[in-house]
Formats: sequence, C-alpha cells, structure tokens
Amino acid sequence: MELGPDDLNALLLTAKLATVVTLALLVVGTPIAWWLARTRSRLRGVIGAFVSLPIVLPPTVLGFYLLLLMGPQGLVGQTTRALGLGMLPFSFAGLVVASVFYSLPFVVQPIQNAFLAMGERPLEVAATLRASPWESFFRVALPQARQGFVTAAVLGFAHTVGEFGVVLMIGGNIPGKTQVLSVQIYNHVEALEYGKAHGLAAGLVAFSFLVLLLLQALGGGRNTTGVGR
Repeated sequence: MELGPDDLNALLLTAKLATVVTLALLVVGTPIAWWLARTRSRLRGVIGAFVSLPIVLPPTVLGFYLLLLMGPQGLVGQTTRALGLGMLPFSFAGLVVASVFYSLPFVVQPIQNAFLAMGERPLEVAATLRASPWESFFRVALPQARQGFVTAAVLGFAHTVGEFGVVLMIGGNIPGKTQVLSVQIYNHVEALEYGKAHGLAAGLVAFSFLVLLLLQALGGGRNTTGVGR
C-alpha cells in the first residue's frame, strides 16, 4: 500500500513522539525505580500503586483528568499560562506529557526489577571501597541494571507508538501536529477506507510482534517486561 502525505506525517510524528517520550521516561523513571527498589518508607506501596495505575486505568479516563489538569482551569494549565508557555492540550508538548504519564509503569517496573535483582552485595562492596552514593549508583547500579534499561526503553517506545485514547483526548486530531498513527487508522476507518486502515494496522501488528520477539531474545525466553509482577 502506498502511504499518502497524511499517513507519512502521522508515521513521522509517531516516531518523533515515541523517541522523545522514551528519553523523558528514562530520565523520570530511573530515580522513581531506584527509590521504589531501595526505600523502606510506608509510602512505597502508595507510590508504587500510583505509578502502576495506567496499567489498569482506561486511557480515556486518564486522558480526561489530564485534560482537566492541563486545561485553562487546571493547576498545570494555569501555571503554564503564567509562565508564558501557553496551553498544553492540543499540542505536541501536551502529547509528550500525557504519554509520559501513560507509559510510566512500562519503564519504571523493568528498571525497578533490575535494581532488585542486583541485590545488596555490589553496593556493599562499593561502600567498603569508599565509593560515594553517587559513584555507587552510576558506576555499579546502572551497569548492573542495563538489561532492565534496554527492556524499559523498548517497552516505553512500543507502548507510546500504540497509544490511542490518551493522545486523542489530549491532542485531538490535528494533521501534522497531533495526528499520530493510531488516530490516522481511526480516521481511515471512519471514512470507510479499510484498505488504508489495514495497511497501517498491519504495520503496527508487525512492529508489536517484533518488539515481543526482541524482549524474548533479551530475556532468553523469560518474562523481561517486569509489568504486572
């Protein structure tokens, strides 16, 4: 199937969104995963449940509350307006923020499990060698957990590519700006262009299957996602 201009724009926008969101998730998710893996705080269960909430929450529900939060009357919306940044809904920046919230558990949990699997021994050895906490984290913990980071990056990217409800609620359907691949498939179905919808949908199915194969290869056949454990 030959892709039209709107299809190509949606494909490029989706790839851009998934890349930016994956990088943001690794930055945001790593300290959260480290804290959840190391803390003994009573808040651990509450924070862990909050991070995992998008796994069970309908995307439209999450998108609705994010829309209220980032809207003109919401706390985030009022803050961005006061800073002269404008409104986040129906913009690429809004899609990034919403996607980070929606895909957060798919990045945090694999990294958290990798930190837990590392155990205490490597950090204890580093402490006996007078390594500072920062040195122990960057020179011991991060290299030990690298497979968890690879898994998290793959899952975060793939999950962002497959988003629909959240991006539609926050970004709408603006060609070249917020019209991602999943929304474009919906547009083709709405227009009864099933051939075009099938071409894009089949591509996403193949992409998802390749992601699962990659994760299986990384884990040697074991569950490496860390999601739902």
